[in-house]
Amino acid sequence: MCGGEGTRLRPLTFERPKPCIPIVNRPSIQHLVSHLSNMGFREVVMTLGYMGKDIEEALGDGSLFGVDIKYVHEKTKLGTAGSVRNAKKYLDGQDFLVVGGDHVTDLNVLEFYRTHQKEKAIATIGLISIDDPSEYGIAEIDVSYEIQRFKEKPSPGEIFSNLASTGMYVCSPEIFDHIPAGKKFDFARDLFPHLMQEKIPLKGWLARGNWTDVGSPHSLRQSDRWKLQDIAITDIIGDLSMHGAHVQGPVQLGDSITLGKNTRVIGPVAIGSGTTIGNNVLIGPYTSIGEKCIIRNNAKIFSSSLYNRVIIGGNTSISGSIIDNDTHIGEGCSIENDTVIGPRVVLRDHVVVHSKTRLWPEVVIGDNTIVKEHVLNDKFDLRCEGS
Repeated sequence: MCGGEGTRLRPLTFERPKPCIPIVNRPSIQHLVSHLSNMGFREVVMTLGYMGKDIEEALGDGSLFGVDIKYVHEKTKLGTAGSVRNAKKYLDGQDFLVVGGDHVTDLNVLEFYRTHQKEKAIATIGLISIDDPSEYGIAEIDVSYEIQRFKEKPSPGEIFSNLASTGMYVCSPEIFDHIPAGKKFDFARDLFPHLMQEKIPLKGWLARGNWTDVGSPHSLRQSDRWKLQDIAITDIIGDLSMHGAHVQGPVQLGDSITLGKNTRVIGPVAIGSGTTIGNNVLIGPYTSIGEKCIIRNNAKIFSSSLYNRVIIGGNTSISGSIIDNDTHIGEGCSIENDTVIGPRVVLRDHVVVHSKTRLWPEVVIGDNTIVKEHVLNDKFDLRCEGS
């Protein structure tokens, strides 16, 4: 399911759909489809809404990932269950796995699928224990994993369980008898309460491993960290020019990369092709840097994601932040933790950006400015809450 606009991740989703946000320099949807393929799933149906063509371009027919992909476009918003109902012709007659297109996971979804087939329920919901389930649907199960209660986004006093719905379901084809055609209809808000009211059993599957829906900058950085941890060895693809630099792996390096004198790269780190890094630069663990970036002398970058063609000035420090394409950050700047900077932003010299701040595309911040709150741009939608 790839329908949402990703408003909670703005400014990163103005010019790309959420499943195409880079994670370790690849669209996140590619990581998901690769995982499904590795689990043995070969037939994939994509329900597309916002900027669906970008997702098609990222995946093609699926052959590069070992799967066959069919695309189903939504003309109007149909909700999660409604979008699956819209793809019924590809799903009818067999059990099927439903996964959000913004999910990043290493869960054993093949075990999930087979467990559902053994239980013969109309639907099985993937559940995972999390610290703060208030932003998710939560479920209470009994010893046979049958769901006793289900509550979408509970308020304080209603959090009867920390078992959150992953938004991953395995459904039997009979589920279509309960989803109206051509109508906005959600799994959590509409379908599951309806099934429980009708006394139709729902099952839960207790997941073990890593899972997140990429719904916030924090979860996006967490996903980047997981994927960087998957880099097992130092891998150099093409030419590398080093002048007294020190690389401590695991590090993934693209083609035509330059590392300056006394620069240190401490993995896990991924650096895209054509990137130039100056002298005395420190690149800390859990950092991904895209293609054709320029990192000038004495910069420090820790646990951050820089996309393509980003320029970082000398003596600038960046910690735990996300910086989108073609942004230019000047000299002596400090970008604090959990900052998100949109594309084509310009920060002049000696700018300080406080933590948890977002800068909209194309804004310009003058010299010696201290940025304490979001900086918006009226050329773009100003909302950053919702889907």
